Amino acid sequence: MKIYKALTIAGSDSGGGAGIQADLKTFSALGVFGMSVITSITAQNTIEVRAIHDIPTDIIREQIRAVVEDIGVDAAKTGMLRTPEIIKTVADEVKNYDFPLVIDPVMIAKSGAELMAPEAREALVKHLFPLAKVVTPNINEAEEITKISIRSIEDMVKAAKYIVENYGCEAAIVKGGHAETSNEAIDVLYWNNDFYFYKSPRIFTKNTHGTGCTFSAAITAELAKGKKLTEAIDTAKKFIYLAIKYGLGIGHGHGPVNHMAWLYREAQRYQKLKELQEMLDKVEAVDGIANLIPEVGMNLAIALDFSIDHDDVIAIPGRIRPVRGKARAAGCPEFGVSKHLASYILVAREYNPDIRVAINIKYDEEIIRELERMGLLVSYYDRSQEPEEFKRMEGMTVPWGTREAIKRVGKVPDVIYHKGDVGKEPMIVLLSDDPEKLIKVLIELVKRVKRR
Repeated sequence: MKIYKALTIAGSDSGGGAGIQADLKTFSALGVFGMSVITSITAQNTIEVRAIHDIPTDIIREQIRAVVEDIGVDAAKTGMLRTPEIIKTVADEVKNYDFPLVIDPVMIAKSGAELMAPEAREALVKHLFPLAKVVTPNINEAEEITKISIRSIEDMVKAAKYIVENYGCEAAIVKGGHAETSNEAIDVLYWNNDFYFYKSPRIFTKNTHGTGCTFSAAITAELAKGKKLTEAIDTAKKFIYLAIKYGLGIGHGHGPVNHMAWLYREAQRYQKLKELQEMLDKVEAVDGIANLIPEVGMNLAIALDFSIDHDDVIAIPGRIRPVRGKARAAGCPEFGVSKHLASYILVAREYNPDIRVAINIKYDEEIIRELERMGLLVSYYDRSQEPEEFKRMEGMTVPWGTREAIKRVGKVPDVIYHKGDVGKEPMIVLLSDDPEKLIKVLIELVKRVKRR
């Protein structure tokens, strides 16, 4: 089996959120063997950088040589390079090897501490930029490098092109995470005389320590696998979005992103498929459950703990149908086959990340009353009140309705229902953080419906 190898040349973060530590975690999460050359040691946490000790340049040089001459490098990246001497040493060494180099021009820590001496910035663009496959500055760094005031996407375009044309690197991607002027985080890549735009929803959180290191490390890992630059950045964009979305609220300052969320998400897939199959078996075994199946069919859904979109939610293709008085699934559980229930879960998780299971049943006023008698929190939305702008957009009714139902009671309810609309069957959806709890609710509900 081919073992892909990536090298990070950067500073050590004792808090574990950025620098060498972030890079190695990212390499591992993306299936690449990580190696390191430490340029500086920092004493830092989520609040501050307390001290910095630069590694002697002869030790930096020998670290690079030791790794390359024995193990080999498929791609490398640089991070914190604090002094002109360190930059020149790294440049003199890496120019001797033929691997793609990603340069993250680390200048300022999340806490605001200077991580690069002012006199080192000229050395960086002069000695290292011409060796780069891609340079990955954030907006503040791009402004420092280009002296262009960046206030818009057009300014980011100018800066990315300026870096390539003036400093000799193959490509530059200006990251828009610091431009909190829209609900999207947009990055601009200039490569081979073309511009590429990478977008993701903006996540408003303070747990963003290590974003730049992690993003550039993800690009490096994908380049080490032989991916094209645009493909590597596409994966890196998704990787950092997931890492920020499930960032870790530790420490008293800017918590770190979750470098392992990507790996955990992939590792969960079989486990969750098995979990839904076990839940399906139990649902089909409930005597009388067929009486709760709506005309459009019933479905079950479970989301991965680190879910992003509908493709991270497992459900039953073709749904569950009544067959001779029994509930029977039309197919085996699959990912991405139910946008309807997936939307309920994904929106609910925005308010309560523990929610991960849902089932839909037929609407009946007496069933609603029984659910309330069971002590469940019930809410609803009125489809006739849906704004026209949402009606015109495919797939927006359920997200809008789920948010309305949550706002009505102030938190994620156990039950959400609607009374239908023209051509739309009324429906009840049960939500839970645990499949076993949901099964118990169904069994008790069936008993009550039978007694009625």
